[in-house]
Amino acid sequence: MMIKFPQLGPVICVACCAMSAHVAVADWPAESAPPPALEQGGYELVWADEFDVDGAPNPASWSCEHGFVRNRELQWYQPQNASVDEGKLVIQAVRERVENPNYREGSRAWDTQREFAEYTSSSLKTQGMRQWLYGRFVMRAKIPTAPGMWPAFWTLGNGSWPRCGEIDVMEYYRGMILANAAWKGDGWKPKWDAVQAPIDQLGDADWVDQFHVWRMDWTSERIDLYVDERLINSIDVAAADGSGHNRANPFRKPHYLLVNLAVGGINGGDPTDASSPARYEIDYVRVYQVSASGESADR
Repeated sequence: MMIKFPQLGPVICVACCAMSAHVAVADWPAESAPPPALEQGGYELVWADEFDVDGAPNPASWSCEHGFVRNRELQWYQPQNASVDEGKLVIQAVRERVENPNYREGSRAWDTQREFAEYTSSSLKTQGMRQWLYGRFVMRAKIPTAPGMWPAFWTLGNGSWPRCGEIDVMEYYRGMILANAAWKGDGWKPKWDAVQAPIDQLGDADWVDQFHVWRMDWTSERIDLYVDERLINSIDVAAADGSGHNRANPFRKPHYLLVNLAVGGINGGDPTDASSPARYEIDYVRVYQVSASGESADR
């Protein structure tokens, strides 16, 4: 979610002045091998938000981003667009005009040259409260797929981007589900390992109206990203060796979680024809770690 590549073609490899990326369209196998079952005792639950208390999201678990944040997106982030209702976290993107208090006449910066935002939404993160090194990260959610909508479930490490590392367990825009990781490439250019999957490959016409389960299995060797038990992308952690702060591997350092609903921006597309409000409904977010493993710890 931090800074994505431009609109993607069916299969594309990019190396340019802004970034380097490998992007591929997912080619689903006839049947994915089942992952290790939680019931087998391989993992234990270390943190979860089941969203079972109506009202504002739990402030002990989540903080909210504010204002214009990234990617030239159209929405103004504010806490009131996220609420828990009947067992679901609901993030709403609303078409409404709000004043930008950071507006500066004549500014050339994207976040201060706009006098108003034309949309509002919410972005929640566990930064400063919870972060984890390795484990299984799971979200069950129903995502908005209207034009211009850009929902995501992702992680960041600590420090400046892209040195901190980024893992996109799920993001959606322009008819595609994406599963990505990014780290520092040459100079300050990000390097991407990204796969996009057209939603018409994922199921029937009712897929967009249903809840689905996104999962990341993250170890010191690999990052495997799934939707509904289908492996979308498998990332070699060693590819990021030496790219992080102090030349560490950012995927061998703790990350925190984010869930957000962006509108428009670099990748989201034109939201003009989308109904308002758009709803991103999250049933739960859970973090599991390997039992009795020295490398997996809640930090």
